[in-house]
Amino acid sequence: MKKISILIPCYNEEGNVEQMAQAVTGLFETELSQYDYELVFIDNNSSDATRVILRRICQENKKIKAIFNARNFGQFNSPYYGILQTTGDCTISMVCDFQDPVELIPEYIKAWEEGYKIVIGVKSGSEENAFVYGLRRAYYKIIKKVSRTEQIENFTGSGLYDKDFVNVLRDLKDPTPFLRGIVGELGYKRKEIPYVQPNRRQGKTSNRFFSLYDAMMLSFTTYTKLPFRIATIGGAVMFLISAIVLIVCGFIEDLESIFLPISALIIMVSSFQTALIGFLGELNSNMNQRLINRPLVIEEERINF
Repeated sequence: MKKISILIPCYNEEGNVEQMAQAVTGLFETELSQYDYELVFIDNNSSDATRVILRRICQENKKIKAIFNARNFGQFNSPYYGILQTTGDCTISMVCDFQDPVELIPEYIKAWEEGYKIVIGVKSGSEENAFVYGLRRAYYKIIKKVSRTEQIENFTGSGLYDKDFVNVLRDLKDPTPFLRGIVGELGYKRKEIPYVQPNRRQGKTSNRFFSLYDAMMLSFTTYTKLPFRIATIGGAVMFLISAIVLIVCGFIEDLESIFLPISALIIMVSSFQTALIGFLGELNSNMNQRLINRPLVIEEERINF
């Protein structure tokens, strides 16, 4: 009997965690009864009642397992680490707030049985705020255009990963893993299943501006050289413009007439340099984390392993 691992990262999901457990186990007791399964929750140091609920449901069903992180290790490390702890023939990763519909699980498994080692959910639409969704779509299109490797539009990480690909992830030993980029860069031939992303079932999202910004900068500093090329070409162009302006100034008696254009040019160049320095700082931070090579996660406790 094949074994399916379901990995559910969670953080302050007291309103969703038990419902998610019931939905997943219900599938394997009915529609997917021909499979064995394990349901693994990895909790990123929740401050609400999530861990209390997880302890209870783990006690009631030994196929439900839990990993409690010693602290919050971020939105990338915790799910990635959780995937590495699964033991199934394949692993399905989904968020706990039901924005990755549980109904996708049978579709993922069907495509896996057809021979695909990677099956992912790709958003064809979303019920979330239209402005936020528009910003996300714009980000996906930009990173896809500028990346030196394949980037998958509207892919958040939800999907099925065969144990062969999970072993690839284990061998990477990347201290700052970006699963969405890794799937496109190193993954096997995949199948994409479109879905409309629903709103959260309960509770509030833990994603804030800076968490979304972190996701954007991690992808840019890992997968594109564009900012450096802009800096090189832009710097050369600005040097030429400055040289021309300097030469022209030598033939103009009334320098006060070009004071404002020159001031605007100086401000533009300074702003460009400031933005580049900021990006270099982001890149240096990314490189520093990789060089330090700290563990992905420090566990506080495991249940039912």
